Amino acid sequence: MDNRPIGIFDSGLGGLNGLRALRRFLPDENIVYFADSGRLPYGAKARGQLRVMAEQDLSFLSSFGVKAILIACGTLSSNAGDILAGWPIPTVGVLTSSADWMSRLEGGGPIAVIATEASIRSGSYQAALREACPSREVVAVPCPDFVPLIEGGHCGPDDPQVQDAVSRYLQPVRDAGAEALLLGCTHYDIIGEAIARFLGPEITLVSAAASGAVALCSRLLKAGMTGGGSGETRFFTSGDGEEFTHAASLFLGCDASGISVEAVAPKPIPAVSADPLTDRSEQT
Repeated sequence: MDNRPIGIFDSGLGGLNGLRALRRFLPDENIVYFADSGRLPYGAKARGQLRVMAEQDLSFLSSFGVKAILIACGTLSSNAGDILAGWPIPTVGVLTSSADWMSRLEGGGPIAVIATEASIRSGSYQAALREACPSREVVAVPCPDFVPLIEGGHCGPDDPQVQDAVSRYLQPVRDAGAEALLLGCTHYDIIGEAIARFLGPEITLVSAAASGAVALCSRLLKAGMTGGGSGETRFFTSGDGEEFTHAASLFLGCDASGISVEAVAPKPIPAVSADPLTDRSEQT
């Protein structure tokens, strides 16, 4: 038994999809969730900045004595894999876990991944999918407008702005005849219905957020690192607490109006240049 809390962080609200999935499997675990909304969006940052931010986010959650950390952020999972792997506390990102999930799907046709600009630019998702699914063509599409739209409250399948963005970004996926699509940014689950409508019922959507949650759950259970919690969740954000609370209900699928969100001053965005190297190793 290990009653220490689990840590989860994301650039904003998207990681709540991971939290929601984790709660299905481990309802009694205590969780500390950090949304670094004050530095949103991560997807527009240089790789060197993202690597520093990853260390800062990991350090923040580590200060709560967590037993493991779910990096519910595709951008950091694909740009700071070596940092995650070298962290002294067990970490699970969404890159390797989601590629593994894609490898289990039937069929041999093209597969696709959509993610932030920084994730696709790193090439990490493409490399992970080609390794996991060597016989399949991989189509990768950056979707830089999705996160700002979602964080701004545009999530519904009938929202004209969502429909416009989906049709602009997902046309290459449709044209390629992809059999499965990996939602490589954890925010994207919330517009999954709009994506499914555009692509049609033939394509399988895979959630990076849920894949990461399942991988973390499996790891903790195998290691005997669960139990003894009360199901408490502490929420922290470097952004606007009221905006977080308002949007959390949609992501968590329940009334979150009564949750307490603790404010954290956002750290300055690092003034470092991009590192052209990539590293896909993200679990330790």
